[in-house]
Amino acid sequence: MEHANDAEIMEPTLWKKSGWIAKIIKNADDDGWAVEMTRVGDSEPSLVGPWTMGRDKKNPKPLDAGGFATLVKGATEVMRRHETTARERLHRSLAFVTNEGQRVRVDLDIAPDDDDPHAILAIFDEATDDVIRRGRVAPNFKLTAASAQQFIRTGEG
Repeated sequence: MEHANDAEIMEPTLWKKSGWIAKIIKNADDDGWAVEMTRVGDSEPSLVGPWTMGRDKKNPKPLDAGGFATLVKGATEVMRRHETTARERLHRSLAFVTNEGQRVRVDLDIAPDDDDPHAILAIFDEATDDVIRRGRVAPNFKLTAASAQQFIRTGEG
C-alpha cells in the first residue's frame, strides 16, 4: 500500500507521525517481533527494540498512541545522546591563566574530513571574548595549557 510522504499513518504495524516512523518487523534472531524507529528522511533506524506479542502469541501487538509516544521519546533520547557524543568527540575546550596572568579559553574543533583532516585551534581572552589567535593544527593536536601557550607565542601547534 502506497502512502503519501507527508501523510500521517496509523496502522497496526506502521505509524508515521511527528517526524518519526515506527515499523514492527519480524525479529531476525527468533520467532518474536521488533520495532524500528526511524526519523523521517533517515536511511537507518535510530532505535530497534523488542516488541510485544499479541494475545494470540503469534502476531505482534498493534501499535497505539501511547506506545508510539514512548517509542518517540526513547528514539529522541538515543539521537540526543549520539549527537552529544559526536559533539564531544569533535570539540574540546580548556580554560587557564597564561604565564602573563591572562585568563584564556582555548577551543579545539576537529574537522572530520577524510581528504583534509585538520583541526582549528582558537584562543580567546575570557574577559572580552576577543580572539587572541586562531589557526589550523593537526587533528591529533594534544590540547594542554602548555601547548596552547606555545600556540599563542608561535602560532604553531
